[in-house]
Amino acid sequence: MRFSKKRLASYILIAMVALLIGTTIGSLDTVAPHSRADNSSLTQEEQTKELIVTAHNVFADIAEKADPAIVLITSEIKIESNQSPYPFFDDPFFRYFFGEQFEVPQRQRITEGFGSGFIVSEDGYIVTNEHVVHNAEKIEVTINGFEAPVTAEIAWADFELDLAVLKVNVDQKLATLQMGDSDQIRPGDWAIAIGNPFGFAHTVSTGVISALGRQISIPSQEESRTYPNLIQTDAAINPGNSGGPLLNISGEVIGINTAVSTQGQGIGFAIPVNEVKDIVKDLKEKGEIIRPWLGFYYQELSAKLKEQYQQYYGLPSLDGVIVKKVVPDSPAEKAGLQPNDIITRIDDQEIVKLNDVKKMIDLKEIGDTIKIEVIRNGHSTLVFARIGRKPDKAY
Repeated sequence: MRFSKKRLASYILIAMVALLIGTTIGSLDTVAPHSRADNSSLTQEEQTKELIVTAHNVFADIAEKADPAIVLITSEIKIESNQSPYPFFDDPFFRYFFGEQFEVPQRQRITEGFGSGFIVSEDGYIVTNEHVVHNAEKIEVTINGFEAPVTAEIAWADFELDLAVLKVNVDQKLATLQMGDSDQIRPGDWAIAIGNPFGFAHTVSTGVISALGRQISIPSQEESRTYPNLIQTDAAINPGNSGGPLLNISGEVIGINTAVSTQGQGIGFAIPVNEVKDIVKDLKEKGEIIRPWLGFYYQELSAKLKEQYQQYYGLPSLDGVIVKKVVPDSPAEKAGLQPNDIITRIDDQEIVKLNDVKKMIDLKEIGDTIKIEVIRNGHSTLVFARIGRKPDKAY
């Protein structure tokens, strides 16, 4: 069959258009076949909601909603040390990961520290890290919408937990953040960190939950802080972010940003928010915190120390935690607990992990007796202590 040039050109054009349409439809099926199939079972209203979710930047929406409840915390601290005169170098976490190359001669001076926090009640309770306000003589909080910083007082603080709750008194209701459930998060979940790194107010960074249950120990001027159960995230956290919120994809607080490691990129840590939820609840409802307390600091028994201890004393096995410091005039001191004691059992329950000690103490009521089995100088010893009430400022 012969074709005229004109007719042949028409057939070629039609074929090209058909090929283009087929390729486009095939590409849509390849890219998102599930979305076309799934949407067919949805109502028009549900399909509209789906479009709205994907049409907006959800992280920007979360940050915009959370921003009014994020605060900058400034503290004035009188020190006698060789710390750097630069405020961020005074952050123990900064010095731990970056080193002590910023030393100056020892002298007494007033240094200014910066950190972050978030408002959890309309009447002015603010959650932050204890190290942000540790030994502070004056604390001020910069709140969105206020012309000048507001003076804050420490309502509760705990060195061991590295958590603090501040209180500001203002004549208006404040924007707040909703606290979520840190027991429900999983590695891979979205994470949004908001704070004031290096004083740059209201900085937003995003990432995912990298891991759960991380344990790190960071030395400070007084005692090492040991964190037995941290959230690890790759959302950027820097000096000044300490105390700020780590949010989930629903805009709820799931952690309190605490530390960052420069030994690897994208490794930051946050304290699970469930550690402070009951504290905030008691402050709101009762105006005070009543918690069981013994008054000693402890840390993990390292593999090296465990091996040395076993060899020196001829012990076949050894598990537990080692006591680093006993608070003067505390229930632990009155009971005879001593530094370097290795706690192996509490109330006949074996102690293996750091968190085992806290769990056993938290089960007790004020005034209860608790039995602690320790190894001291290679010999097993029993210590009986009476549970006391934890001070509002437990250092």
